[in-house]
Amino acid sequence: MDTNPAYTSLVAVGDSFTEGMSDLLPDGSYRGWADLLAARMAARTPGFRYANLAVRGKLIGQIVEEQVPVAAAMDADVITLVGGLNDTLRPKCDMGRVKGLLTEAVERLAPSCKQLVLMHSPGRQGPVLERFRPRMEELFVCVDDLAARHGALVVDLYGAPGLSDPRMWDVDRLHLTAEGHRRVAEAVWQALGHEAEDADWHAALPTALPPNWIARRIADARFTRQHLLPWIGRRLTGRSSGDGRPPKRPELLPYDESGA
Repeated sequence: MDTNPAYTSLVAVGDSFTEGMSDLLPDGSYRGWADLLAARMAARTPGFRYANLAVRGKLIGQIVEEQVPVAAAMDADVITLVGGLNDTLRPKCDMGRVKGLLTEAVERLAPSCKQLVLMHSPGRQGPVLERFRPRMEELFVCVDDLAARHGALVVDLYGAPGLSDPRMWDVDRLHLTAEGHRRVAEAVWQALGHEAEDADWHAALPTALPPNWIARRIADARFTRQHLLPWIGRRLTGRSSGDGRPPKRPELLPYDESGA
């Protein structure tokens, strides 16, 4: 049953996850779960407005400085906030500072909208997740505490078996595929009180034979050459993939079926 289908606007705040990488469209742009969610909400509500302030590579401090004040001023019905994960993946991470900045963001955004939505970000099975799992889970404890104190919703993507499956992740091993983004949109849709269109969005994928040794080595080499080495290079030089990039959809404007 729909408990509150009458939201008239949505603002998405965050990094590459919310920008929509790697849900690639034919024109080279990214779609992603927030666009999919906005399209569903717009189909229910004439004149529905949508803004997406997310920029790839942003750390929580940059999100608080660059996106949070803008989002708070938009007076939207729903704001989604996902940030801090990029910080946890850095070799050195001050979790106290990250949690403090996330708290600042929530304290600013919660009073400025009808419903704030937070998330436990999904994590891809593998050695990277195991290495950074304690930081991620510490961040999620903070998310839960903030949600309880400020009346925010929490969408648990981290606990969804399907979203941890490597097959749900792009070749860069950092961003979800189109199917992964579809599942996230469904999860947020349901959290907002709408009737499920896919009750099993969280379900594990069917069992499949793992790739053979040669295929794994080829995939590892491709990943290292195309994604890992450039990522390390940006870290060493203090650059980000989002440097100089504007927000995806900086104004809160009507959203039509074409995505405009």
